[in-house]
Amino acid sequence: MSDFRPTVIGDPFPPLTVKTTLGTIKLPDAYQGKWFILFSHPGDFTPVCTTEFVSFETMRPQFTALNCELIGLSVDQIFSHLKWIEWIRQHLNVNITFPIIADSLGHTARRLGMIHPEHGTATVRSVFIVDDRGVIRLILQYPAEVGRNISEILRAVNALQTVTAQKAAAPANWPCNELIGSHLIVPPADSVQEIVRRNEQCEKQEISCYDWWFCFKNYPS
Repeated sequence: MSDFRPTVIGDPFPPLTVKTTLGTIKLPDAYQGKWFILFSHPGDFTPVCTTEFVSFETMRPQFTALNCELIGLSVDQIFSHLKWIEWIRQHLNVNITFPIIADSLGHTARRLGMIHPEHGTATVRSVFIVDDRGVIRLILQYPAEVGRNISEILRAVNALQTVTAQKAAAPANWPCNELIGSHLIVPPADSVQEIVRRNEQCEKQEISCYDWWFCFKNYPS
């Protein structure tokens, strides 16, 4: 029996040396001190993938503003990636500036669990958000026929960075939650003493609470 374990949230990103359209890169070392997003594709020259590449590149300045870099991957070879980038630039007037990993043998995809063991070598649409310490903070997977919501990926990076800095939790649809808006959820009380303290904080309007187990506040940005 193999002792291989799939990569999961909370794991350090495994050390990998990858060949890309911008040269050889060592992961996660190349992005030390930065967040990065690695996203995979079933293959080059496919319509859904092309729309995603355009969207990622169009929104790249917003990711950069969050100290977050982008890196793509598919099982196609470098020359195919380069031709695809050229086609996008010539026909769609978008210059793809982030690197794309050439993973023709599928080693990187298998290491990260991007290939279904019964569906050949094509990667699924995986997304790995890795923080500035090299820790995997979020994993998303989409089927080949459904494109990703790049705005949601950007929102997730923003949310992860915010809750990490504030040691809090983000509600659904943050920062536009239906109940508490852009407020963050205070970590839940874990003792009788903490319940008393939370109730006192609520009375002093230092925090807001629906009950002692559901408190929130507006953290400074």
